[in-house]
Amino acid sequence: MRLATTHPEWVLGFEDEVWWSRLAQPALHAWGETPLHMVEQAVAKTDPDPKALACYGLLVSCPGDLLSLPEQLWLRFVEGRPVSALTTPCLAWGCEQLAARGKTAWLLVWDNASWHVSQAVRDWIQAHHRHIKQQMTGVRIINCYLPIKSPWLNPIEPRWLHTKRRVLEPERLLSAAELEARVYARFGCDPHPRLSIPEKVA
Repeated sequence: MRLATTHPEWVLGFEDEVWWSRLAQPALHAWGETPLHMVEQAVAKTDPDPKALACYGLLVSCPGDLLSLPEQLWLRFVEGRPVSALTTPCLAWGCEQLAARGKTAWLLVWDNASWHVSQAVRDWIQAHHRHIKQQMTGVRIINCYLPIKSPWLNPIEPRWLHTKRRVLEPERLLSAAELEARVYARFGCDPHPRLSIPEKVA
């Protein structure tokens, strides 16, 4: 991380995934004479939306060039759950975003989730680097794995909890689209289509 401060064209990026539940309510505390009661939500059998939405989060900054790239959080919601086949498109998207900003290296800090360390993801990164070498352009990914069971080292973690408290709806069940829109608005992110696994892969 210290080395990144001397390279304006490098980016430090923390990555993590989170589930946004339409039913489960985060722990809340309030002071007052009248106790507050959260309404327990239920999903109707005819409701087509999933009970929870998963998304990838990328917290990126350029320590050596904070003026061109201040700290930002980027989101990509997914269909289903995080897996290797969704991680690689998310990485490709992140590289495209960084390349458009003139960056050449991405110091990717993430944990040891199976869809991070899988052979499929490792193979994709190697192929990505070969392509960069051939084309002489692109953003290299430098893996920086966090120690096991150390979520406090990832600055995205507390942002998830705070945002879950901000986007909850105590009186009714939010649709998946409403919940997704609230999360994007809370973080000030531009919405993007959900990542999904192509049928021929699935």
